[in-house]
Amino acid sequence: MKPVLPFWRYSLQLVLLGAVHALCFAPEPLPGVTLPYVQVAALACFAAYVFNARSAKQAALAGFLFGLGQFTVGLYWIYISLHLYGGLPSPMAAGAVLLLAAAEALFATAAAALTRWMCGDSRGTAYGKQLLTAAIWASCWAGAEWLRGTLFTGFPWLNAGYAHADGPLSGWAPIVGVYGLAWLAAYIAGAIALLTRARGTEAEAPAATAVAVGIVLAVAGMALGQITWSQPAGAPLLARLVQGNIPQSEKFDPQLMQKGLDTYAQLAALPPKQTGSDPKLIILPETVMPMFQDSYSEQLWRQWLAIAQERNATIIMGIPLHTQQGNADRYTNSAIAFNAQTPVEQLRAGTLPMHYDKHHLVPFGEFVPPGFRWFVDAMEIPLGDFNRGAPRQRAFALDGQFIAPNICYEDVFGEEIIQAVPDSPAHGPGATILVNLSNLGWFGDSWALRQHLQISRMRAMETARPMLRATNTGMTAAIDPDGTVRAVLPAHTIGVLDVEVQGTRGLTPYVRWGNAPILALLVLFLLVGLYLFRRGQRPAQ
Repeated sequence: MKPVLPFWRYSLQLVLLGAVHALCFAPEPLPGVTLPYVQVAALACFAAYVFNARSAKQAALAGFLFGLGQFTVGLYWIYISLHLYGGLPSPMAAGAVLLLAAAEALFATAAAALTRWMCGDSRGTAYGKQLLTAAIWASCWAGAEWLRGTLFTGFPWLNAGYAHADGPLSGWAPIVGVYGLAWLAAYIAGAIALLTRARGTEAEAPAATAVAVGIVLAVAGMALGQITWSQPAGAPLLARLVQGNIPQSEKFDPQLMQKGLDTYAQLAALPPKQTGSDPKLIILPETVMPMFQDSYSEQLWRQWLAIAQERNATIIMGIPLHTQQGNADRYTNSAIAFNAQTPVEQLRAGTLPMHYDKHHLVPFGEFVPPGFRWFVDAMEIPLGDFNRGAPRQRAFALDGQFIAPNICYEDVFGEEIIQAVPDSPAHGPGATILVNLSNLGWFGDSWALRQHLQISRMRAMETARPMLRATNTGMTAAIDPDGTVRAVLPAHTIGVLDVEVQGTRGLTPYVRWGNAPILALLVLFLLVGLYLFRRGQRPAQ
């Protein structure tokens, strides 16, 4: 049976549906309270296309078109970095975004095709078969999300779970993480699609049961959201988050670089708004010092030490480091911490006791994938080939708190962030506070800033740790362990955010077990579905 709609209308509907799905990963233009519901609705409409497909091949086409719409719209801001700041010609930059969107869409393609192959046309009257069909669909979708976030260093941006930082399912985040939320959202969407298809048929009651299970999962999420997974650790800490709003076009311009450094120095040195509320910690963004540390004069470093002394504070800043490892030069995108007593020689040599080297590097921006040197050379992006830091590094100790930095793109990988949370015999106490240093100036005034804030909220929820974000252009924010944004600076403004942060102890289930439980669950459902399919008893027939 051929599609009722002409092919072009069928294709356009799927692309537009994917575009709507792309709106669900941060507030604006949609209100934040609507994100989880719109996400489930959009995914349910897509699941209906998959279940109604004549074959796995047609389902694959539906998946590709849906994914193409989602990633072209949701990642449009990469065009800004490639063209406006990277210097690529407009057609080449647009083509690169489309190619990336097409590559990411292949994962939705695989999820749709595998679902249709395993579940047949989703028609069936048995209760267990309808439940299993929804679970297989959810497992295919969440499995594709995990593969997308893992293969080729991973790119898990726009994971369906991020739409649920608020809403009924958010209470599951400390237990199953963002991939588990993606599974739950996909299950509910699949169950709704099955019920819509089954209305007026003998399959309606079994499909309604699958929806009822989804409602139970959502109610359970609300109940789990009442659990406190961590306890206060030590005394609260006053911290200053600095946002200099240095345009990316000026940040690496030799004629304007000093202006940016002066802006950040002035903001860091500001007196507190109230007497007695001096911050003990001043946090500046990624690459706030845009050149390697040994490129700066001793005089400039003494100016920073004077600020630390004047404010009686420890300063954390992002800076590229050039150090020696044996006879080899080592270049890292790093965060360093120092106070007034730090020897200036350590600052210039990059040998500070408290430093963190970025581990998960950005392809093309921070390392060159094999065979793509020509593409990187075509762009005007500085600091493009770094060495990697270790997966687990020692936290920065300050006044009884242990601070684990991560840099920009790293907090997209929840399974890596949790490594800093437990105590370690080799690396000392686990983190009581997470800190993200970012520079999203590459992406202008785009959705990327709000999407990244949503991602940081998920990391706080998964770990039950407060997250402090210091960014160049936004979003600079303080996030509580339950994911609530307690304070935030408007994007693309100059300012400081002085906040009190309470470090926490205690391990969530997700910190203890990571992605293993949800991966085991989805593999189990896929194996059961495959077993039934191989026996000729498809779960939806």
